[in-house]
Amino acid sequence: MKGEKKRRQPRIYVTRFMPKGFCMNLFGTIWTRDASWIDRYMINHEEIHTAQQRELLWIPFYIIYGLEWLWHFVRLRNWYKAYRALSFEREAYTHGDDLTYLGRRRHFAQWRRRQA
Repeated sequence: MKGEKKRRQPRIYVTRFMPKGFCMNLFGTIWTRDASWIDRYMINHEEIHTAQQRELLWIPFYIIYGLEWLWHFVRLRNWYKAYRALSFEREAYTHGDDLTYLGRRRHFAQWRRRQA
């Protein structure tokens, strides 16, 4: 695809300890129960998280992610709504279908106002 940067495919680990239909990005690797549903758009979504983790130096990403989720959970009283309200997830879901996004992503884009 024109404008799409060739990126290294992240490692995908399959484990029975993950719930069905979920995947998690841990330090740039994808963990899931069943990899059959993970397509290039889901990989792009997770690669956006990898970019977020890298610029926050990994551990602070997880601390901020957890605290932000807790804040939204207390406010919204629904785990899924809290998850979708996270700044990190809003960016990843907004741009997950755009396979060229990472090539033009600005640093700390999860906290920038979206341009119309």
